[in-house]
Amino acid sequence: MDAILESSRRLDESPAMSPTMATVVHVITQLELGGAQEITLVTCRRLDRRRFRVHLIHGPGGLLDDEASHLPETQVDCDGNLLRAIHPASDLRCLGSLTRRLRAIRRRSQGRPMIVHTHSSKAGIIGRWAARLAAADVIIHSIHGFGFNDRQPSWQRSFFQGLERLTAPITHAFCPVSAANLEVARRLGLLARGQRSLVLPSGIDPEEYRPRGGHALRAELGVGSETPLAGMIACLKPQKAPLTFVRVAALLAPRLPEAHFLIAGDGELRGDVQRAIADHGLERRFHLLGWRRDVPSLLDASDVLVLTSLWEGLPRVALQAMAAAKPIVASAVDGTPEAVIDGVTGHLLAPDDLSGFAERLERLLRSPELRRSMGTAAYARLADFRIELTMQKLEAFYEELLHGH
Repeated sequence: MDAILESSRRLDESPAMSPTMATVVHVITQLELGGAQEITLVTCRRLDRRRFRVHLIHGPGGLLDDEASHLPETQVDCDGNLLRAIHPASDLRCLGSLTRRLRAIRRRSQGRPMIVHTHSSKAGIIGRWAARLAAADVIIHSIHGFGFNDRQPSWQRSFFQGLERLTAPITHAFCPVSAANLEVARRLGLLARGQRSLVLPSGIDPEEYRPRGGHALRAELGVGSETPLAGMIACLKPQKAPLTFVRVAALLAPRLPEAHFLIAGDGELRGDVQRAIADHGLERRFHLLGWRRDVPSLLDASDVLVLTSLWEGLPRVALQAMAAAKPIVASAVDGTPEAVIDGVTGHLLAPDDLSGFAERLERLLRSPELRRSMGTAAYARLADFRIELTMQKLEAFYEELLHGH
């Protein structure tokens, strides 16, 4: 949080600069359902068109592709070579195609400066080198967490970190979503000495999360309005550790026989999650909803949000729960403690503390008063994460970098 305030203070205290009409190109790998993808689309939608011409380049096959194609006043291109899997030949083709696209955008910009702003690990590496080859005026990378983690083989982790170190010197600035991510990047040497950075958490519009649709969703699931319901909104992949939530539910089920549980999301671990639910005899109480876009309804229906992630950037869903005035029980990893205040807006635990998760969750599900108190405190903290503030900081950062280069 101190890093967020310091970044904001530097921008506020910088000398007034005249607005510059510039071209901004956001590059992201795949528009799957996730916080990094959602905030990228929100940013493209909300950038001031009086100051910026906005482009978006993304890879194919994402659930948000159609939404991206309908962004107003935004030139959207899908690059079929921008794939998530690492393959040297296809990645070289991707570098070539991205460079050609960026050069074409630069030619059409009629002398306006060009900012290339990359997101996600794959697009972050290839996109920045393509931006360098296309002579972009400013190259920025947003860190939404990292493509490496402590659970990978050491050689793989070292390889990904090496790519980041190699690419850092051609990057003019970084926008990590959390102070924790910035600290890791500095400690590992992923930022060159003296490089500019702005901690920029995902922005939220609280009006989008006013209570609505929860009763209909509970009726759809056959869950009564007074039945305790704990929800998790996350893709079913190792990072989010959905099996931990199933095991926590199994510990809690005998102590709260009326409680129900839901996961909204899908992914590679769906089969494992289904088997774990069956093994623990939770089929009638644990609801797997698949991909859902109605996050306000999911939060309105849930009494508590659960996050069992093993690593994070700063989870957007935690901010969404704050906007819906819902308490959170989450693993204390990376940027999550910058959103969740332990004992005030929710509870933070070690990722493997199953009994702790079950105990805190039980306490909240048994006490509507405690849920209301923590939910109210969570909503009060949302002022630091409003989308208007996020966009003001980002646009001022763009202007500052343009004038500096």
